[in-house]
Amino acid sequence: MLPPAYSLKKRLVIVLLSLIGAIWTGIAVYTYFDIRHESEELLDAHLAQSASLILAQAENAIEEIETEHVPQFKEGHRVAFQLWERGTKLRLHSKNAPNTLLSTTTNGFSNAVVNGQEWRVFSVWTRHHENLVQVAERDDSRQDITHAMTMNLLLPLLIALPLLGLLVWLAVTHALNPLDRLGKQVALREAANLEPLQPQGAPREIMPLIENLNTLFARVARLIEHERRFTADAAHELRTPLAALMTQAQVARAAAGDRERNHALDNVITGCGRAARIVEQMLTLARLEPDDAAGQHAIFDLQALTQSVIADIAPSALQRGVDIELKESAETRVSGNSGLIQIALRNLVDNAVRYSPEGGRVQVEVLMTDVSARIRITDQGPGLSDDEQKNVGQRFYRVLGNAASGSGLGLSITRRIAELHDGMLELKQNSGGRGLTAELQLPQIRTTA
Repeated sequence: MLPPAYSLKKRLVIVLLSLIGAIWTGIAVYTYFDIRHESEELLDAHLAQSASLILAQAENAIEEIETEHVPQFKEGHRVAFQLWERGTKLRLHSKNAPNTLLSTTTNGFSNAVVNGQEWRVFSVWTRHHENLVQVAERDDSRQDITHAMTMNLLLPLLIALPLLGLLVWLAVTHALNPLDRLGKQVALREAANLEPLQPQGAPREIMPLIENLNTLFARVARLIEHERRFTADAAHELRTPLAALMTQAQVARAAAGDRERNHALDNVITGCGRAARIVEQMLTLARLEPDDAAGQHAIFDLQALTQSVIADIAPSALQRGVDIELKESAETRVSGNSGLIQIALRNLVDNAVRYSPEGGRVQVEVLMTDVSARIRITDQGPGLSDDEQKNVGQRFYRVLGNAASGSGLGLSITRRIAELHDGMLELKQNSGGRGLTAELQLPQIRTTA
């Protein structure tokens, strides 16, 4: 069972918004701590300045000051101060300040707890340690200031996040529109329409997809054309032998004597053999049409393969009185599809035997070089004219005026096998105009140590 399909658009939006959210969170955290640090420094400087002002005002009039409370002002409960004579006698303080030291630290900044609340305290002495001033600010007041500043900076970003999500969705949708159009273009096509897709307006990222689809359409078109051609070829080639079989069967059925009946049945058997050979060769040709027909190459001995082919054809050659000679050569290990090459060699040797006269000779030789292999088959048959050499190898083409049986597919199959091995099939008239030499060249087959 296939896993459920996921939405690329949804995944992209989620990933982008997650990244944006993570970056936004990081910025918010950094901004908060940065504002807190800067505001702490600013407020500490304000405390120090306030303490200095109080100290400067009270330093020359300390004797005239009676212990009293300074009138409370708005938000005054958040700030407190004390003026101590020699650090022991409280001379002046704010209403919300206690009667004891705000902090036991009497020099510089410190944190203290007064009446259950945390305060930030700055303490400073006069030059001769005659008077001590302590100015304090509630810690929660500082936090409120930090939070307010942070929210003022981050609130626009927080409000903009949903808008940013919408913009990301619209941008992703717009970016993926070519894929949607491509999908609709393929979905609306008729089954028989294998024309290439038009890449106009398509982004560069989906061009490989379009090119691969067009390549696939071309391959499917070739396969469909191959099937049509194969069906037409089969109907064309099998019509005649089937009609002949029917005729001979009717003759046998109506025969008055055993001799006539047996003759008709012999013709039926011969026709069945020819039809079987046509079917076998057509199936072989059909297997060679797809792109992967060559299959996987492997190492094999070409000389041994040639000997095996000759051994298979030897009985029919002996029956026709044709001698097959295989010239000796060194062991020839090559790389290729041994099954296909065996079919090609069998077609060439079989053609040479069938077209050779009784008492004739067929010579087979394997020639090797450092980069190629050649199998040469020479017969003593009638040969081919220039016009016949141009047409031979086409499907179902047979030389007229020759009694040898065949379908005209053997050389077509052999030529296709040579092409699958990046090789070629060459036919040459022998010197003297008698006989033909077929040479199967396989330049991409290399010898191995």
